[in-house]
Amino acid sequence: MRILAIDTALERCAACIMADDSPEPLAQESMDLARGHAEALLPLVERVVARVEGGFESLDRVAVTVGPGSYTGLRVGLSAARALGLACGIPVVGVTTLSALLAPLLAADEDYLGQGYLLAAAIDARHGHVYFQALSQDGGIAVPPVLLPLAEAVRLLGSGPAALAGSAAPAVAAAAASQGLRAVVPEGHIAPQIAWVASLGLVADPAHALPRPLYLRGPDAQPQDHMRLARR
Repeated sequence: MRILAIDTALERCAACIMADDSPEPLAQESMDLARGHAEALLPLVERVVARVEGGFESLDRVAVTVGPGSYTGLRVGLSAARALGLACGIPVVGVTTLSALLAPLLAADEDYLGQGYLLAAAIDARHGHVYFQALSQDGGIAVPPVLLPLAEAVRLLGSGPAALAGSAAPAVAAAAASQGLRAVVPEGHIAPQIAWVASLGLVADPAHALPRPLYLRGPDAQPQDHMRLARR
């Protein structure tokens, strides 16, 4: 099976193609990007697909990050993934950004779970809040995806130790350390790695891993009802 993975959920625009019989991507490209995902994504996807034999016709599946993350970024990625799936006649699966962050920590079992670490992903949600998910020391879900204050995320780490990933991981680790808890942020685990999005997409069940947005909260922009013009 060959999969195209797309990520525009946070401040990165990335795509890769991976086959289930290869540990490394066949082609990949990413760029740090706070804005402009809509303009950058499709040209980036075209460049990645052009590097593999068979092009779009060789694809069996599309994976896309579904959040939590930027409201606009998620819509860009989901729209592109659905359009590509429809055009190629192949299924589209959703992968959460929190799962993509946790996957490499989980794969390093001897370094963390094997040493009694709780694994957690924390993404900056602004205004002192984080998107958070944690795995227990046996690899089960200790805290499902949730939006909460940073201080509450620290409390949910328990007595530690913990290994953290995500854009808010350094802040959570620092707050944990101030309370005497051991929390580490492995190098290279601040943003989701597109290869892990592809790997998770390869094993996902299309019947359950649907390409639907996981916002965890509504958009920041709200209609100003008190300034609405009266209808005639």
